[in-house]
Amino acid sequence: MNLSKRMRMLGFFGLVVAVSVATNLTTNYIANRQEDDNGFNNAKVPASYARFANASKGIETDFTIAAELSIHAVVHVKVKTPMAQMSYGGFGNDPLFEYFFGPQQRRQQQPKDVPMQEGAGSGVIISNDGYIVTNNHVIDKSSEIEVTLNDKRTFKAKLVGADPNTDIALIKIDAKDLPVIVFGNSDELKVGEWVLAVGNPFNLTSTVTAGIVSAKARDIDILNTQMKIESFIQTDAAVNPGNSGGALVNTHGELVGINTAIASQTGSYAGYSFAVPVSIVQKVVTDIKQFGVVQRAVLGVEISSINDKLAKEKNLKTLDGAYVGRVLDQSAAKIAGVKEGDVINNVNGVVVKSAAELQEQIARYRPSDKITIEVLRNNTVQKLNVVLKNRQGNTSVVTSQASTEVLGAVFEPVDEKTRDKYQLEYGVEIKSISKGKLAEAGIKPGFIILKLNNQPVKSVDEIQSVLDAAINNGEKEKVLYVAGIYANGKVAYFAIDLAD
Repeated sequence: MNLSKRMRMLGFFGLVVAVSVATNLTTNYIANRQEDDNGFNNAKVPASYARFANASKGIETDFTIAAELSIHAVVHVKVKTPMAQMSYGGFGNDPLFEYFFGPQQRRQQQPKDVPMQEGAGSGVIISNDGYIVTNNHVIDKSSEIEVTLNDKRTFKAKLVGADPNTDIALIKIDAKDLPVIVFGNSDELKVGEWVLAVGNPFNLTSTVTAGIVSAKARDIDILNTQMKIESFIQTDAAVNPGNSGGALVNTHGELVGINTAIASQTGSYAGYSFAVPVSIVQKVVTDIKQFGVVQRAVLGVEISSINDKLAKEKNLKTLDGAYVGRVLDQSAAKIAGVKEGDVINNVNGVVVKSAAELQEQIARYRPSDKITIEVLRNNTVQKLNVVLKNRQGNTSVVTSQASTEVLGAVFEPVDEKTRDKYQLEYGVEIKSISKGKLAEAGIKPGFIILKLNNQPVKSVDEIQSVLDAAINNGEKEKVLYVAGIYANGKVAYFAIDLAD
């Protein structure tokens, strides 16, 4: 029987009005699964109490130590986001603007008593001076972040940085001598191993549940970014809305994951929960602290996991590994000698059995790092040395004020004052321009990009994503259509040839 199930991120929201329950306003994600309608065997069998393995010998699994080590370092995260007051007007009165952007709803100045949307989630203290890791979707677009510790102290928090591609964010409170959770090793987790989920479901603070690791390297297609990395730990520990950003710990009380999503038809726990492995979390938060942005290493290949159909179609002798469907020009993989049709099955001695596992391994490295990969080519194993690159195609450190060699510009998201002035909901401003495609097109500094190739642009990362898609679209004609406004309110449109 085919059933649909909803993949839900676990932060939850409600309006600042009298309501009986918090309404989940996060995005629903749909996936399909198969279930067998098997009847139960009614034959009588010897009955006994349900206990842990080896309980008859007096060896029961004890979760109390792990709970005590972790519960004090898991915090309650509350956020407030202004509810946008929308109206027609502004640049929507320009018929040419309407043609490019469609009917525009523009943000007006917010009244002082504007209603606020409240959200709640969890977070994990990772340093005694106040650094806390949580999910990006918990704090995304928030104007105020409040953290309540397990001892009931409350602090205002600031956002240090966030990575939508892994759904991880780092926030900071001004406090000292805080309890912390020690990072464990998610690589050593075994399917069937006991884990605890610690968080604040439905605002029920300091809640601990237990379950086992049900699977590893799950790709559930929940993140809505082009450079997403999904290699979730799946567990059956009970988690619910509000658990987002909370801790998944092993029986030693070590952090092995950040609880992020559930699979459910109702929005509440139904037996499936997913956590970002700490191997990814640790890399992301380290980069954010050091550089302000994640240093994303890129192989430059389009990959897919191998199923029986693909194996037969491509005459592959294995179902393990990541199949290379395309190698991008001038990419790290291309230079290393990776070819279309290769199967990548090992990274620096670590076996990878799927596309998700390959993404997880590459996500641990930075541009300029040197790695060795094994590929299966014509059913023969070959070792290749790779120097990883960044998304701009070089090995330089990427800063929060990202620039690209192709466009030749430095960008920043428009600040709130500018958005209010021009009644904009989003946009990215060109802060400076050197030699590059934008300068050749006649675009000047101060230009606010609103859309690229008909896609709304809200961040520097989105500029890079659209640019990557345009450059690597496989077509001879590679054009970047730019639409936006200047500081004087003049709307402008450009078509930039990227083929050169």
